[in-house]
Amino acid sequence: MSQESPNTPPERRGARVLVVANQKGGVGKTTTAINLGTALAAVGEQALVIDLDPQGNASTGLGVARTDRKLSAYDVLMGQTSLAEAIQPTRIPGLFILPATVDLSGAELELYTERDRNYRLRTALEQFAATNQKISYVLIDCPPALSLLTVNAMAAAHAVIVPLQCEFFALEGLSMLLKTIERVRSGLNPTLEIQGIILTMFDKRNNLSDQVASDVRAHLGDKVYQTVIPRNVRISEAPSHGLPALVYDLRCPGSQAYIRLASELIQRERARFAETMAA
Repeated sequence: MSQESPNTPPERRGARVLVVANQKGGVGKTTTAINLGTALAAVGEQALVIDLDPQGNASTGLGVARTDRKLSAYDVLMGQTSLAEAIQPTRIPGLFILPATVDLSGAELELYTERDRNYRLRTALEQFAATNQKISYVLIDCPPALSLLTVNAMAAAHAVIVPLQCEFFALEGLSMLLKTIERVRSGLNPTLEIQGIILTMFDKRNNLSDQVASDVRAHLGDKVYQTVIPRNVRISEAPSHGLPALVYDLRCPGSQAYIRLASELIQRERARFAETMAA
């Protein structure tokens, strides 16, 4: 994919590509990517998590030790290997990971002069789709910044999933993210859409959580998932064991919420597909 044709949409064959993004850190992006991917695999979908954050937390949370990341997202973006060669199976049947290393932090500088710098991930996914029809969902975990990595993810994606923490400044941060998505849509990927907004770290004991949830729903309506992700200690503990929360403690409220979220996501995707076929 060349920079001369920025308005060509990403390849529609193969997996549905969803980028998990928010410019604010600490809102549950990585937790959502890990556990949503696990929940999708648990209901029979084959899923791939692409770790595009140099911190590599999604890789750690899915049990991939740093010493085992022989090939990574960096190698794929730099054209040194294919996506098919770099992905690894996880201990979750049906769930795969493209791990990240700290090398990703230098990718922006290294790619700065390349004409196709915004489309490296899209090209890799298109090539992957041509040879792999088993993966049905790709979830891309992004760093908390509008960097070249996030731009690559949005240029490659069909839609954006936005985890939104139930706190006072949530709507302000969401407004900035929506403007970013619109800029990517107008310049790089005209078919990019918002798949859904997930309310995370919901504390039912806190009136502020209810107020934020009400405000977000009032502004964005049915774009907001009905499922909310509660603030839950077991979700926080799971990554230190290299496990998704759904494996660490399936019965905890957080895990149950992610199972419901996966079901809601699949229902939305089926409805979208039906609408597309009817159009």
